[in-house]
Amino acid sequence: MNIIPTSISGVLILEPRIFEDSRGYFFESFSQREFDEKVMPIRFVQDNESMSSYGVMRGLHYQRMPYTQSKLVRCVRGKVLDVAVDIRKGSPTFGQHVAVELSEDNHRQFFIPKGFAHGFSVLSETAIFQYKCDAFYAPQSEGGIQLIDPDLGIDWRIPLDKAILSDKDVVRKRLSEVEPDFDYKENLYQ
Repeated sequence: MNIIPTSISGVLILEPRIFEDSRGYFFESFSQREFDEKVMPIRFVQDNESMSSYGVMRGLHYQRMPYTQSKLVRCVRGKVLDVAVDIRKGSPTFGQHVAVELSEDNHRQFFIPKGFAHGFSVLSETAIFQYKCDAFYAPQSEGGIQLIDPDLGIDWRIPLDKAILSDKDVVRKRLSEVEPDFDYKENLYQ
């Protein structure tokens, strides 16, 4: 597994080693041992999968303390633009984001640590998206930020007239209007 750092510390792109031959390909999509050594020791407890069509935008979601989650995400069918936004108070990169294209062709995975909001847009006709979480979903802790917040400056690569959002995501507040409870100086992995 090749680890690619991004412009925000802790947010990482993971590229598997792919073995191809006349039969197709093989790769190890996850190794707990290698993840612990190269990223950080995390115990993932829940795997999720979604299927979406072109123009669907999901996010920007997070869970508030004490149920905050790290995520390891990948697109196993189609293509998405995946985004992590730093929402840790006091962080030198607060409000900044990292965007990466994940696809069935590049097999990349994206690690989003605790203290980040997460979302994606579907760039292909359909996409199947999978993510591992290190904490269980807790509906009472659900948080979110407006996907189209102009202060974030995210180019979702979807024309607004083609964007499909859930009713909940349409009415979310902008980052400047929410008070995330993540502190940059606090170790969220204790």
